[in-house]
Amino acid sequence: MKPALPLIAGLLLGLAAQAVQAYTFGILPQRSAVLTAQYWNPILDYAGKKSGVMLELGTRKDALEYSGAEARGDFDFVYSNHILAPNHAAAGYRVIARPAGKPIHGQIVTPEDSPLRSLRELAGREVGFPNKNAFVGYMAPMTALILTGITVKPAFGGNQEGIMAQMRAGQIQAASVNSRVMQEYAAREGFKYRALWTSEPYLNLPIAAHPRVPAAAAQAVRDALIGMAQDPEGLKILKASAAVIKQKPPYGFVPAQDAEYRNQREVYRLIWKQEGR
Repeated sequence: MKPALPLIAGLLLGLAAQAVQAYTFGILPQRSAVLTAQYWNPILDYAGKKSGVMLELGTRKDALEYSGAEARGDFDFVYSNHILAPNHAAAGYRVIARPAGKPIHGQIVTPEDSPLRSLRELAGREVGFPNKNAFVGYMAPMTALILTGITVKPAFGGNQEGIMAQMRAGQIQAASVNSRVMQEYAAREGFKYRALWTSEPYLNLPIAAHPRVPAAAAQAVRDALIGMAQDPEGLKILKASAAVIKQKPPYGFVPAQDAEYRNQREVYRLIWKQEGR
């Protein structure tokens, strides 16, 4: 019987390793790495404990590098609307939830004291964008510029707050942004701005799971996130994370599905075709 003991021990170790398997949770870098970690790590720790699915924050140095990793399917879960782009389709991420609250908008903004008052005045000027895969920060506003026949000189800032910082420093005169991230940035930095253009409303960035994630694990994570705001402990964590970035209520997450993001996929396809990607 003794020879069987190593086999049993090996099986037990294998089961233990499976029990503590960590799943990467990719976060689109809209803000600095420090703010991203301060906001998301407590949320992922809570969701991991509640669901029994260990979650580890995953990101990259900028949104472009992150987008490439996401297109390859490097992350198990993601918080990103880049999954809606045509070149991400092969990864097969499926939407499971999204942040609670009102829809977001794309905006083209200038400092409050800027002499620029209309989109037409941007013709031929340098306009800042987070990156070429950003939806409300590039796809939606670029569609508006194309449809109105306005040609600008794009400058890219790596992420949402990177391009906002360039505008605040006077390096560019206007920036294309996510309305909610812009509002939170302005509140933290005491920066006043004015919108020259605002898009139609779009659902906030989806949370999605890669097909390799077992259905039970994806469901458990979804349920933990959706129930977070109804749990006193979870709500406390959400409020603390919100304070880091000056996020306004409501807090937490709500159910979502792929079909709700059809209009965003169509905008991606239009720009992909226009730019010959």
